[in-house]
Amino acid sequence: MKNSKVLIILAFIAIYVIWGSTYLFNKIAVTELPPFFLASIRFFVAGTLMIILAKIFKQDLRISKKELTNSMIASFFFLIYGNGVFVWALKYVYSGFGALIASSQPLFVLLLLRLIDRRPMKRKSIIGITFGMFGMYLLVSQQELTTSENSLLGIFMILTCVLSWSYGSVFVSKAQLPKSFMVSTGYQMLFAGGILCFASLSFQEDWISPFDWSPKVLTSLIMLIIFGGIIAFTSFNYLLKVVSTEKVSTSAYVNPVIALFMGWFFLDEKLSLQSIIASVILLTGVYFITTVKKV
Repeated sequence: MKNSKVLIILAFIAIYVIWGSTYLFNKIAVTELPPFFLASIRFFVAGTLMIILAKIFKQDLRISKKELTNSMIASFFFLIYGNGVFVWALKYVYSGFGALIASSQPLFVLLLLRLIDRRPMKRKSIIGITFGMFGMYLLVSQQELTTSENSLLGIFMILTCVLSWSYGSVFVSKAQLPKSFMVSTGYQMLFAGGILCFASLSFQEDWISPFDWSPKVLTSLIMLIIFGGIIAFTSFNYLLKVVSTEKVSTSAYVNPVIALFMGWFFLDEKLSLQSIIASVILLTGVYFITTVKKV
């Protein structure tokens, strides 16, 4: 019981802090590499490593048709659309700003649970969502952040990605998937890598040799594969099975705060007093949602 609590805490740290940093690494990498090409390499390599690790730890790699189908569905909502298109949209918006838009995920999750399960929203959830959405409004209402014509397109596509990720969260919490989180994550990533590779070819993206990548892009991709892919995504799949979906979705509130400050520190992205205040309000929303007891 004590070990499981420690695992849950470590898993939350992974999806809060590590995923918060992936916005920065994706932004750095997508400045030099085509988005679907980048995402396909990231997930194919991470998926291969995950399956190898599962084999080393003697996990059962066999998978039923039902589990395979569900893994492919989860892969689409999380990785192919939810992440692949998100990376593409980062070409047009700041990394911190993109993460801040993603903070609307808990609202989508609660609304989907209300529609699918007819689950009533508890008072603390409503208060948390209210704080969260008000904080997001303060952030996106800053006109200086939407600096280019394509910013609006980027914002819209990111919102569709958030909806995709939110539905995936609800789906995985109920779906029959491989018992091993390593195996489940590995298959999802391999499928995503293959589909995104096909997407890259379909859009006729330029495939750039790794020997031509800059050191910062190579470092970013390694961080995305090892930490963002293997560690954080496995933690995410684990949490969806042991705690409420609403609590897992609160990563969408913490990630933007991490991304905002990292984007400001490393990429000189704008960080205003309004953004700082809004971030504090978002974290207040996290408190209310995470203190809701699971029924």
